[in-house]
Amino acid sequence: MTCTVAVDAMGGDRAPAEIVAGALAAATAVGVRILLVGRAEEIAAHLPAGTPPEGVEILDAREVIAMDDEPATAVRTRKDSSIVRCAQAVRDGDADAMVGAGNTGATMAAALLRMGRVRGVARPAIAVPIPVPYSHPQLLVDAGATVDAAPEWLVQFARMGREYARTRLGVDEPSVGVLSNGEEEGKGDELRKRVFELMRKVPGFVGNVEGRDFMHAGHVDVVVTDGFTGNVALKTLEGALRAFAGHVFTILDSTPEAREASKVVMPLLLEAAEVYDPDLTGGAVLLGINGVCVISHGSSSQRAIVSAVDVAADCVATRVPERMREVVEDAG
Repeated sequence: MTCTVAVDAMGGDRAPAEIVAGALAAATAVGVRILLVGRAEEIAAHLPAGTPPEGVEILDAREVIAMDDEPATAVRTRKDSSIVRCAQAVRDGDADAMVGAGNTGATMAAALLRMGRVRGVARPAIAVPIPVPYSHPQLLVDAGATVDAAPEWLVQFARMGREYARTRLGVDEPSVGVLSNGEEEGKGDELRKRVFELMRKVPGFVGNVEGRDFMHAGHVDVVVTDGFTGNVALKTLEGALRAFAGHVFTILDSTPEAREASKVVMPLLLEAAEVYDPDLTGGAVLLGINGVCVISHGSSSQRAIVSAVDVAADCVATRVPERMREVVEDAG
């Protein structure tokens, strides 16, 4: 049976044009059925001849949740919003997965309220792939879903993240570390000290890791932390990469000699930089809910939506929600 992915056509800085274009491209490239959710007339304006091609359908939703709306309130009061209707389509069996590039909190809240949590999961967690040159990505869990976390929840994040790394990243025995301010046992605040003790029972636990361990092969496969620290770490990495790239491009344009050298160097740098391109990572996955929800970044392009749909379809094919349920049940 062909996988159906509901895409929030109204979510994101470049919606609906880029989102619709990406969804159309994904229908062919990924080989899925697409359910475009949003204001029908605005979606149709970006379709060939104004009508959906084969394998693409429109689900009319009249309301839109903006980036600056309060997530929980908006999801509860705007039941006909595009992101809520995406989550509802998954819950009702009209779609197998959902993709949203709009308000992250609202995307998460809609998925949680409409689909519900996997039995035994205390809180959901956002799993973000962190690029590692010449290796498989690391996984950062949690990147913002649960800001104030209990120690036991982080242990559950570790188990879910480890299974996700095994299922989707192809790591046979993923190593797991707790993000702290030092690698030695006893480092960190009270939360991390308590988590360290509880994590001793988690297979693959290697101890504390530091921020410098990101993007390095062989250090750790899954980095576990609370949503507040995880989101700060993620945004710090993004900012550092942008600053470094800007610095390199400035140097290559600084003198006639540098500009001449850039004719050779620039294509190589651009090729190498693709591993860090957020449009190719496919977005983050919300672990611990009864369904597949992929959260793409707010400035998602057509290419980013294709990647996100591809991740969503693969999560369905590899039974990610069921695998999360199994690993939580096995842990008791």
